[in-house]
Amino acid sequence: MAFDIEMIAARYSKMEAAITQARKIVGRPLTLTEKILYNHLWDGNPSKSFGRGADYVDFAPDRVAMQDATAQMALLQFMQAGRKKVAVPSTVHCDHLITAKEESGKDLGIAVTENKEVYDFLSSVSNKYGIGFWKPGAGIIHQVVLENYAFPGGMMIGTDSHTVNAGGLGMVAIGVGGADACDVMAGLPWELKWPKAIGVKLTGKLNGWTSAKDVILKVAGILTVKGGTGAIVEYFGPGAEALSCTGKGTICNMGAEIGATTSTFGYDASMERYLRSTNRADVADLANKYKAHLTADPEVYADPAKYFDQVIEIDLNTLEPYVNGPFTPDLATPISKMKEEAAKNGWPLKVEVGLIGSCTNSSYEDISRAASLAKQVASKGLKTKAEFTITPGSELVRYTIQRDGFIDTFNQIGAKVFSNACGPCIGMWSRVGAEKKEKNTIVHSFNRNFQARQDGNPNTYAFVASPEITTALAIAGDLGFNPLTDSLTNEKGEKVKLDPPTGEELPSKGFAVEDAGYVAPAADGSGVQVIVDPSSTRLQLLAPFKAWEGTDLKGLKLLIKAKGKCTTDHISMAGPWLKFRGHLDNISNNLLIGATNFFNGKTNEVKNQVSGNYEPVPQTQRAYKAQGIGSIVVGDENYGEGSSREHAAMEPRHLGVRAVLVKSFARIHETNLKKQGMLALTFANKDDYDKIQEDDSIDIIGLTSFQEGKPLSLVLNHKDGKKDEIQVNHTYNAQQIEWFKAGAALNLMKA
Repeated sequence: MAFDIEMIAARYSKMEAAITQARKIVGRPLTLTEKILYNHLWDGNPSKSFGRGADYVDFAPDRVAMQDATAQMALLQFMQAGRKKVAVPSTVHCDHLITAKEESGKDLGIAVTENKEVYDFLSSVSNKYGIGFWKPGAGIIHQVVLENYAFPGGMMIGTDSHTVNAGGLGMVAIGVGGADACDVMAGLPWELKWPKAIGVKLTGKLNGWTSAKDVILKVAGILTVKGGTGAIVEYFGPGAEALSCTGKGTICNMGAEIGATTSTFGYDASMERYLRSTNRADVADLANKYKAHLTADPEVYADPAKYFDQVIEIDLNTLEPYVNGPFTPDLATPISKMKEEAAKNGWPLKVEVGLIGSCTNSSYEDISRAASLAKQVASKGLKTKAEFTITPGSELVRYTIQRDGFIDTFNQIGAKVFSNACGPCIGMWSRVGAEKKEKNTIVHSFNRNFQARQDGNPNTYAFVASPEITTALAIAGDLGFNPLTDSLTNEKGEKVKLDPPTGEELPSKGFAVEDAGYVAPAADGSGVQVIVDPSSTRLQLLAPFKAWEGTDLKGLKLLIKAKGKCTTDHISMAGPWLKFRGHLDNISNNLLIGATNFFNGKTNEVKNQVSGNYEPVPQTQRAYKAQGIGSIVVGDENYGEGSSREHAAMEPRHLGVRAVLVKSFARIHETNLKKQGMLALTFANKDDYDKIQEDDSIDIIGLTSFQEGKPLSLVLNHKDGKKDEIQVNHTYNAQQIEWFKAGAALNLMKA
């Protein structure tokens, strides 16, 4: 039987009444997204129509999922909330703290020893508060959620931006910061601005070398990293129905890279097959009963332009494989043009490493198709030219692919199988030679390829492709190789071509596993003790942030004016810093060390206006804090894109930054700043970014009458005695203004 089947049945039982009422209120047929949203309103049945991109709305998500790196801070906050048990089904997944280096068994053993303090904390907090706990090695959060918890028509939030993966099973699944998760676990409503709607119509059917990954690689090229901001992407059409459930998950997963709130698909036969194969026939039976409510009304897909704010159409019959990158996941190049583009741009053609797996592409189907190519290495007399690694998404998948011989196939071409964890995808990769910072190319089937993300080397050119194309490029060792048209020379000097990949959507013998890695919480956790050592360098109990002082903020120093792309990786790096995710003061030592300073083009070197010296960003900010001086961070477009990590908002708050002023924000980061009592501001005139000078002292005016929809003013006091006054906008509503006044949303919860 599925987890939480009673909750799922209760949610389905409300659907017809809620959808019927919403249809009357809105006065037209509904998209799938609207059906799910209206069925999850905090107040129950719909009573008004909401404006897309305009109205803030309170929701009641069905569940919460947290990965171990973000769960630490989320649960440290939850411990302050004064609740005895979580109000909704919640889980913790230990997947982020395992470094990939040699092979799965050895790497996992080292991680269990090194992270014992953190794992003990997470397991004890989970046990105490009724949270399901997935042990290290159980798998990556999003794959485990898809296999165990996702259900059509549900709504969930998760403390990771790729929570959106569950859209592959027809959910509205949204990545959030830990403070949002804390609210929902505490039984409070969860707030979201009613999203815009993007429809993607898929026609035709995938064939040959093309896979579901190529759909989202193409969409990323169309929409760019910010084109989906504030929107939910809904996929439909005969092409969507022809995709596997896990293929749908891949598309939704990487939807985070276009800034989308989430992505989803309507319930269909592929989802039913997946549910039954993962021992959730009871969910499939329920979904079949409510099938009409688990997709859009027929009129919507018949005339999508009337119901979506934007419609994209892709013919899968003619879709070509794509390779996206380097340094950004939206630079989309068809495989047929890659050799030409690489030569034009000076991208290294030699592929050093091919990496498949991760939460994006580690399904049985993905692995089986890659294995079909690996088999051809021996049968065609070839030799793999690049290193090759596999990261299974879960123990269920790993055990099954081992049983079915795929791991043996990969071993025969010299591959490394890493632990069922995030590993290289998030920078937890101890790559030999990366410290030399040599220019080189890698290709992977992950979702993000920001500079230095995978191995810490800013000169690694990382490209994103499907597992099939990644495998082919690793075999060839050549970024310009096009397996659709090009031949390879084998060990005998013969010209051979790779046959198109083949594989199974689901294992014909069914999935199998000995120990999936799940630990259920105690029925009564009141006697469970959660201990945090005061001298720990890994964990630190939180102290409340101070409330707003009730005045305008004057004399703020400019900490940094960030130039260009500034993701949450730039603001709060992962990799070796992950070990401090439960210790706010220690992890604050990575604040903005990856951001490029506009004034000198360097990273982690800004002017300390007190000393007059150029110093590291955290050191400079700590100096300001020690003297009671507030500061401001200025940024460019789509500031805070990427991971949902709320540390990127908590660190500046902890060190005394008062405001972040940018041209535009990524959704999750803007919310995280608000939750922590920060001012998240945008230039009313983006050209005013150019007026910010290195030695500016800045005043924020208008806070004493801080109101929804009312801009604030900034006075830029320049070193030469001149001043500029500029207008800045914000998106705070009345409740969010109270978060600011209280010092943080958590302070209000405890009040």
